[in-house]
Amino acid sequence: MIKREDVVTWLTCYRQVLKDNKDYLTELDSAIGDADHGANMDRGFNAVVAKLPSVEDKDIGTILKTTGMTLVSTVGGAGGPLYGTFFMRAGMAIDGKAELTPDDLAVAFDAGVAGVQQRGKATPGEKTMLDSLTPACAALHESLDGGADLKVSLDAAAAAAEQGMKDTIPMLATKGRASYLGERSIGHQDPGATSSFLLIQCAADCLGKE
Repeated sequence: MIKREDVVTWLTCYRQVLKDNKDYLTELDSAIGDADHGANMDRGFNAVVAKLPSVEDKDIGTILKTTGMTLVSTVGGAGGPLYGTFFMRAGMAIDGKAELTPDDLAVAFDAGVAGVQQRGKATPGEKTMLDSLTPACAALHESLDGGADLKVSLDAAAAAAEQGMKDTIPMLATKGRASYLGERSIGHQDPGATSSFLLIQCAADCLGKE
């Protein structure tokens, strides 16, 4: 079972990973965006971690919804609304639960990804964060349905997210700021897909530790 302290550890871990990769995400975003994705995500998750002590004794749904609302109110650009929607929808899907089964986590991730898709009006293959998140969810389900434990399944999800991230390099961007570049967006890795891979990798490291 995934406990609320595991979820807090995941979010705290992601804050540190974002801090470590802030310049890298900015570099990716400078090629096809506004060069602010690293700074925006770092600022947003600093605010999330500052807010966690006020909700760490609440149910996991509340923790995730609070994370989402904090991101929407502190992160600029497209990242705030999209990541905020991911966490709010994930939290709504598991509202009231103090512990999560692996299947609960998969349901939460599915709801989060559906929220991102709806909010961004995007689909996989358009060089966005969905190109990491969608294959990650598919791999998580496939592994769990095949009888694998949570650690193995989250590792599979992280591997799928990493491949999805790399697959954005040859894609033509048709959504967001990168779409303004047209053909010049080809050959660059999407920063949102990269930060999404890092999120799933942190989940594998922190939630799958059993």
